[in-house]
Amino acid sequence: MLLLLSVLLTVINVISFTMAAEDADMVTQRIALRHGSFENKPPAEDILNNSSSTGTGASDGQKTEPRPFRINGGFTRPDPDSEEMRSSMRYFTVALSDDEHQISELVEYRISAVTEDEALAWAESLRNGSETGWTNVSYRYRIYDDNGRTLVTVIDQSRELVPSYRILYISVFGGLVLILLSIPMLIFIGKKQFRPLEEADRKQRQFIARLENEFRMPLTIINAGTETLERTIGKNEQTSSIDKQVRRMTGLVRELGSLAVFEESGSKTTTELSELMTAMLENSRSSFEEKGLELSCEIDPGISVMINDYAMQRVIKELINNALVYSQSKAGFSLKRHKDRIKLTAYNDTQLPDGSCDEIFDRFTTLENARDKGGAGLGLSYVKDVIKSSDGRVSAAVRNGIIRIVCDL
Repeated sequence: MLLLLSVLLTVINVISFTMAAEDADMVTQRIALRHGSFENKPPAEDILNNSSSTGTGASDGQKTEPRPFRINGGFTRPDPDSEEMRSSMRYFTVALSDDEHQISELVEYRISAVTEDEALAWAESLRNGSETGWTNVSYRYRIYDDNGRTLVTVIDQSRELVPSYRILYISVFGGLVLILLSIPMLIFIGKKQFRPLEEADRKQRQFIARLENEFRMPLTIINAGTETLERTIGKNEQTSSIDKQVRRMTGLVRELGSLAVFEESGSKTTTELSELMTAMLENSRSSFEEKGLELSCEIDPGISVMINDYAMQRVIKELINNALVYSQSKAGFSLKRHKDRIKLTAYNDTQLPDGSCDEIFDRFTTLENARDKGGAGLGLSYVKDVIKSSDGRVSAAVRNGIIRIVCDL
């Protein structure tokens, strides 16, 4: 709404000031045709055009007075040929000297807001300007050649610009008032619109918590039964397979429980993030070396953050595990301070195509390179929940064969 309102009001004001400039240029052009003064006799073609624009011809034998306004292209525009417009026009025309030893002279002076000396100096300052334009906010000028002389005409358009400035003021202040009045309504509507989504998320967390409890007991019983069988008949391929699947399901249930019960509010402490991240990466370095992966770290010292300490450990652990599982040959981590923000970045090489991949933070979502890795798509979802609970942002993107996960705190 704000964007559309801004574009609409901007277009209206641009059109308003553009039309004002065109009207002023029409007047300065008429003055230029009359050699710098409305008092001079207009050229023959100008008389012909004026006669045509009034809708009468010379054959009727009657003298036709030009009107102060005329219809031009469907718009009512001021007619510079009218006696009323010529008598009320405030302007001056100066003939610029080509020799520095000569002084510029006034050709026409019909303005009280500027002295003659000021008019001469003003015209001289416009010598190297464009053919036409605005000067001193509300004055329109034109530079043109008249029988070998360079003339500068400046007209006062402050009175004619009043409607345009009124539209500008109404647009700015009216837009601000509209925005201020709409904020309470948008907040009220927003709460009603997002309440179902919040309720759905709450119910989803409740369902996951109940699912965890329902799974935990059967898995415990299956695990105990497997151990009993191994003690009775010995360990074999079947019991090993059961034990492997039980451990996998137990890990999945544990991740589900983490998503369901995580609550950040009221549990924030000052966590020495630099020290925590350095220690966890050093402990994991041997795992990367065993897989033949190159590990690089850039951690600025002395960085701390207010966050749940256990949750932050889980975030770093998930990022390390993600890099350990999906890296092709190298991985890296960095922790940097950018002004008042902290950026924790995890990256590794990948075969994924370039582009944004923020969908990896959605629950139970895995990318193409994770189809055969056995992941449930919950680890990075937990990372997103923790970072968002601390008013942070997360993003993921692939560029030049490198996927980067950025946590902005």
